[in-house]
Amino acid sequence: MNYLIGDVQGCCAALDRLLAKIGYSPSRDHIYVLGDLVNRGTQSLETLRRLRGFGASATCLLGNHDLNLLAVAHGVRRPHAGDTIAEILDAPDRDDWLHWLRRQRMAVFEHGWLMVHAGVVPQWDLAQTLQLAGEVEALLRSDVLAQFLPSMYGDRPARWSEALAGAERWRFVINVLTRTRFVAADGTLDLVTKDGTDGAPAGYFPWFDAPQRRTRGTPIACGHWATLGLIDRPDLLALDTGCVWGRRLSAARIDGPRREIIQVDCG
Repeated sequence: MNYLIGDVQGCCAALDRLLAKIGYSPSRDHIYVLGDLVNRGTQSLETLRRLRGFGASATCLLGNHDLNLLAVAHGVRRPHAGDTIAEILDAPDRDDWLHWLRRQRMAVFEHGWLMVHAGVVPQWDLAQTLQLAGEVEALLRSDVLAQFLPSMYGDRPARWSEALAGAERWRFVINVLTRTRFVAADGTLDLVTKDGTDGAPAGYFPWFDAPQRRTRGTPIACGHWATLGLIDRPDLLALDTGCVWGRRLSAARIDGPRREIIQVDCG
């Protein structure tokens, strides 16, 4: 059986309860964790241990908090006041954990679902999304990463162009896959607004409702947007249900005769 899991963010005890509730067996089942594995919760290192221990039976995507860990570890970003990644950074085997993290995915298409942490822009179809995600995955695994990380943060460029290259191209792709919530019809990103769908700025849409989105018709699963809450519709699973904020951790079984949503409380 195959399950998608929303943002864990270092809430390993909740993850354990969720896996127990679904009866997860690494010898039989596969889980896809939709990014933000660490940070804000109190068990970030234990979460990495748990997920890595599942080996090939767990596929992990990278979210903005996971990339933040890499940036802090490389000394190009100061920890935020609410960060809870010190136990990873202070671990004697920290390099092994960072090495493992750099080899996780930015986007996956399996079992008929495109899985990303945040979203996509209207101009990208499935093939281009996976291609661009693959470019960033190769960057993260390369010796060029340390040179790129100082330029990873920023809200520009705000719109996709095939002419984008180098750091601007990678920054835009990362922003889309790990930060986006609202987009304009032409694909311009709004990376400031964090409200739910009712809080869309004038002229902007939730990325999944953008007109003429080229991935329309491809079911997409995402996390990242805690104020959105659970969305369960045929073409969209939004599974960040605010575990780290004391709400729930959610999983969705995507095979079998019918889709099933499984949740545990995280208080």
